[in-house]
Amino acid sequence: MGWTDWTPLPLATPFTQEALRETLDGGQAFRWQFLEMESCWQGIWGRFVARVVLDQDERLLYRIPEELMPQAAEALKNYFLSDTNWGKIADRLPWRSDRELAQAIEAYSGLRLLNQPFPETLLGFLCSATKQIPQIKLLCHKLADSLGEEILPGGPLALPTWEKLAQTSEASLRSLGLGFRAKNIKKTADAIAKDPAVLLRIEHLPYHEAHAALLDFPGVGSKVADCALLFGARMYEAFPVDTWILKVLEKRYGLNDWKKVQLESFGRIHFGPYAGYAQQYLFARERSLS
Repeated sequence: MGWTDWTPLPLATPFTQEALRETLDGGQAFRWQFLEMESCWQGIWGRFVARVVLDQDERLLYRIPEELMPQAAEALKNYFLSDTNWGKIADRLPWRSDRELAQAIEAYSGLRLLNQPFPETLLGFLCSATKQIPQIKLLCHKLADSLGEEILPGGPLALPTWEKLAQTSEASLRSLGLGFRAKNIKKTADAIAKDPAVLLRIEHLPYHEAHAALLDFPGVGSKVADCALLFGARMYEAFPVDTWILKVLEKRYGLNDWKKVQLESFGRIHFGPYAGYAQQYLFARERSLS
């Protein structure tokens, strides 16, 4: 598999090394890995694969398989939302009156949200229950390795489609180490197989309707729904509350003994229409302090 030369990807908001690492390896996506031998990141999304690195001037460089040109280059720009000015969006967050948020933004300047395919984002977060990021990445790798199709002959494997998962037995999914998640993934795949356009419809609903629709799928709770919508459908008002954000809200905002639905509402109200972006800053900083 031949790769193109390294090419700059212009970004309206440049990365720092810390922001690039956190964006690719901080729980938004589960198919990026750092290649030690090449000193770069390699990622897979949909039917595309790319490698990226920051040069000494902190320009983002990329290379992709020659056979995937030029579609993969355009897909990569869309995946990184290269024209989006995340600095302006961060400035709209209430950091002026929120010291915790201000410190998080300062620590991870250049952090951005990825524009991932919605169906595979939902699959990734269905794998996430009670798992940490390295474990979720391993489960996604096993799913691709066992049930995915080659993106190019002899090249990386894509995640299986929901159609493929519907054709797979629960026992086969369990054999990949998915545990109780296998049942939820299988039942969700079966539901999608009966209505193949359902995820496309959900992706274009208003946030609250989309969130409610996702809760109908087995294994999809409020956090998984919010993660899928935030990272896979660009619904930036979604405010996922996981164990890290729960810790932030209790320890740094004093919201003890609040119900999860109350914390989610607080996040959307306090941080505004880009609550999910603020959440990612807080998530990154809290993990770095632990």
